[in-house]
Amino acid sequence: MDIGRLRALRELSVRKTMAAVAEALHLSPAAISQQISLLEQEVGIDLVKRRGRGVELTIAGRLLVERANKVFTELESARADMAELKKVVAGEIRVAAFPSVAAALLPKTIRTLRDSHPQLSVQFEEMEPEEAMNALRSWQTDIALIDDLNVPMGIVDPGVEVTPLIEDVFNVMMSRDHRLAHKDEVTWDDLSNEFWAIDTASVTYTRMLTEACRKAGYTPNIIARCKGLEVTSALIREGCAIAMFPGLRTRFELNDARVCRLVPEIRRRISIAFRAGEKKSPALQTFLHALQGHAEAC
Repeated sequence: MDIGRLRALRELSVRKTMAAVAEALHLSPAAISQQISLLEQEVGIDLVKRRGRGVELTIAGRLLVERANKVFTELESARADMAELKKVVAGEIRVAAFPSVAAALLPKTIRTLRDSHPQLSVQFEEMEPEEAMNALRSWQTDIALIDDLNVPMGIVDPGVEVTPLIEDVFNVMMSRDHRLAHKDEVTWDDLSNEFWAIDTASVTYTRMLTEACRKAGYTPNIIARCKGLEVTSALIREGCAIAMFPGLRTRFELNDARVCRLVPEIRRRISIAFRAGEKKSPALQTFLHALQGHAEAC
């Protein structure tokens, strides 16, 4: 069977539409559809069936994807074995990570590796944890940085290995002239009458905020839904709103803002995920060592 066609089918099992697969594999939807059709002709049975705008794998399609996963895992293991024998830290390693951990750890890691292993190229793409895991499953990235709030360890694929990296605690950010700015820590009760700005990149954070406030007996008054730090921090500086941020993100200098600990705290565990078959790859091991070193220094 053609490896490229198997990869297209495997990608389709994750992304559900021809258009999404085409974007991931840098091909046209027509080319993806043709690859699936050729694979069906090759095996002599329907592998997909259309469901509205998307597609769903048949029993045969799901079975073939399961077998294909084993094939790809063996290919990656073989590539890692060859690289280990050569003992050369070179080539390209692709990393997907969400903004707070990426900003805190990746620039230093990339600089360290560029100085110590100039033949190793690190390619980074910003992704939220669930998206990063999908990219890892479909061979679009080699390493996914995830957290246990968005990707519970119980749903991680058997062929994926997860290594703990760092723990992070959420804080509340407010303007420096806020009535609570003099405190080192604030309770959820203290924040019952506040206006909130939220980062909409992850629905998990909105859920956590809502649940924490409800446990304290109120519903948060959310006045702004933002897609990043720029607008949120501007609202905070002007005293329009407060916001909950991961501790890693609040390590950076934020002018005219005050960061306080939340009590009771909300904690998350950040981990590194990679395909188990690539564990012996010198490039992967070198990247992990550098990343873990910078995480320990945080």
